[in-house]
Amino acid sequence: MRRVRPGVAAARGSTGGTGATSSRAAGSTSPSPSRAPGEERALTSVAAGERYRAQEVAESKGGRPVDVPRLWHVTLSVSGEEAPLTEVRRALEQLAHDHPFLLTSRYAGDHAEIRYWEEARDLHDAAAVALRLWGEHRQTAGLPPWEIVGLEVIDRQTYHQRIAEGYGPAPATPVGVHPY
Repeated sequence: MRRVRPGVAAARGSTGGTGATSSRAAGSTSPSPSRAPGEERALTSVAAGERYRAQEVAESKGGRPVDVPRLWHVTLSVSGEEAPLTEVRRALEQLAHDHPFLLTSRYAGDHAEIRYWEEARDLHDAAAVALRLWGEHRQTAGLPPWEIVGLEVIDRQTYHQRIAEGYGPAPATPVGVHPY
């Protein structure tokens, strides 16, 4: 059953309750007989919803748009049983090749720390991607079967504030894969 909005028939140029309105309401998909082939229909606007209005108000006051992606600094810590250092290094280098946003990786035989920037709508999305990173690349990069033991996700402003105040991890330089 096809629903017809009130006033739709009038906007399409029908005359009263006969002709196109009746056939449309009955489920017919044929074009309206009152409109010539190739004739364009009149378009009407749809009122903006509350979310859109709230976003416009926030932007007009200098606020950040609600659904614009932001940069998040991610630190992922993994650990597990001892693995040969050469294999760990090779696997982390492959991960950096597969995931080009990796900034730096530090590793030992039984643990590693990966730091990178993630672009996401909010912290929940950035954390979800980070929690999938190790598992999704385990086979393709040949990563050790370690588990995630730590995750920190902070926004760009907090990251830079920590660095400026001398707190938190040192800036992610030099870039690359390095032993502890």
